[in-house]
Amino acid sequence: MNKIQEEDQLQQLLDVIIEAIRSKKGEEITDLDLTHLNTSICRHFVICHASSTTQVKAIAHTIEDQVSKKNRLKPFHREGYENASWILLDFADVIVHVFQKTYRRFYQLEELWADGIRKDCVT
Repeated sequence: MNKIQEEDQLQQLLDVIIEAIRSKKGEEITDLDLTHLNTSICRHFVICHASSTTQVKAIAHTIEDQVSKKNRLKPFHREGYENASWILLDFADVIVHVFQKTYRRFYQLEELWADGIRKDCVT
């Protein structure tokens, strides 16, 4: 696979994830592009929040379902479903963080990874 095909697949994955979040009314969707950082653990962080644990779980389940159907991928790692205050889905190149609002404000991932190129996705 050449670089253009890889970039196209990455963009398709990001688009599916963001659309899945939107479909469940996820709030303040942010894409942090980390590709230019030498020490990053992935190429993109996608971050959003919801108002309840039920909504956090619904968003995460919808992301998994849509990425499986449209991109034929399953997360390499997933955690946080037990208490649903912060669910992490690791798709290798993209790591998705679905927070309850108060936890997102507390952890401030966008600030921790401030060297990333931030793109706020308007809902």
